[in-house]
Amino acid sequence: MATEIKAPTFPESVADGTVATWHKKPGEQCQRDELLVDIETDKVVLEVVAPADGVLSEIIKPEGEVVLSSEVVGIFEEGASAGAAPASSEAVSTQTGPSGSAQEEPILSPAARRMADEKGLDPAAIAGTGKGGRVTKEDVVRHVEQGSQAAAAPIAAPASVPAATAPQVEATAPVFAGDRVEKRVPMTRLRAKVAERLVQAQQNAAMLTTFNEINMKPVMELRAQYKDAFEKRHGVRLGFMSFFVKACVEALRRHPVVNASIDGNDIVYHGYQDVGVAVSSDRGLVVPVLRNTEDMSLADIEAKIREFGKKAMDGKLGIDEMTGGTFTISNGGVFGSLLSTPILNPPQSAILGMHKIQERPMAVNGKVEILPMMYLALSYDHRLLDGKDAVTFLVTIKELLEDPARMILDV
Repeated sequence: MATEIKAPTFPESVADGTVATWHKKPGEQCQRDELLVDIETDKVVLEVVAPADGVLSEIIKPEGEVVLSSEVVGIFEEGASAGAAPASSEAVSTQTGPSGSAQEEPILSPAARRMADEKGLDPAAIAGTGKGGRVTKEDVVRHVEQGSQAAAAPIAAPASVPAATAPQVEATAPVFAGDRVEKRVPMTRLRAKVAERLVQAQQNAAMLTTFNEINMKPVMELRAQYKDAFEKRHGVRLGFMSFFVKACVEALRRHPVVNASIDGNDIVYHGYQDVGVAVSSDRGLVVPVLRNTEDMSLADIEAKIREFGKKAMDGKLGIDEMTGGTFTISNGGVFGSLLSTPILNPPQSAILGMHKIQERPMAVNGKVEILPMMYLALSYDHRLLDGKDAVTFLVTIKELLEDPARMILDV
């Protein structure tokens, strides 16, 4: 029985997706719930699995094609065996050569086929290095480069012509030793969307950044004292991010305008604190959101951040986990950044940038002490926040972290 393989139903915030990777070829046997194809959207990669045991009989939307919500991307034959599957445009087809023998036509990715057509290349002459012998765009580029090198190879002078009379070719281009390899890959939809939103943030907001520095010694001492007991009791390590999240939640309560956003000519004040935590992944920057952080403990925050980090690396974050948010924290310090100016995450009005902890000589009560210091940066939308609001908010975070007891005593 033939069954249509459809793209997932996208939420309202996602207009369409792109077929990223087909994990099965037409005619290949599949088991129930086995991964068939990845659909990449602006935010996440969605997986489409086999509805039953059978065979993928036809690919309607090849890799690189744009698909809409619930659009048919392929045909699946339930209960069929691999030998009974019908051929499709993506399958290896046969054609009769001059000698009458059958020849296999190689499978080309959409980008590789376009490039081969543009350059008038014979696909059969290109060696494929992709999965199952598929010819990729890089294979076409390599084939063109090899052809150019062969055409540029020096031609030996005939044996009857003395070497001295052989024509001399003057070099017109510099010669570089070693390989000078270039690789061109398409930008993922996620990275393209992030780039678009970052540019929009700078164009549509009056963005400004204010700085302060914090003495991390009190938090580091508290963490060192209780980290073993904390991990034993809660089963998760105690990091610095949970302290910053709790400090931000308390500061957002005291300065609600920082937790607000602009909607047209209206200011929307949020009675909850949903804090986004920027996470770097192979596909690009993602910002999963901690919901209702005002009700979360340090252990809850650490466990959720750890879960988000693992999902981000595996590409398993859901769209619902990355939508919304009233405030964002970005930690460039894990990569060694000493100071930066984070960009707003619209429609939020502020974002906090954490940085590397570095020992510096500081003046304390008239004496010089070596303290572990961290620069904090708060980028904010000056259309909504005045300088006083931003500065006092950042000072509140500084005071809470330099004296963590304030978060418990609410002072």
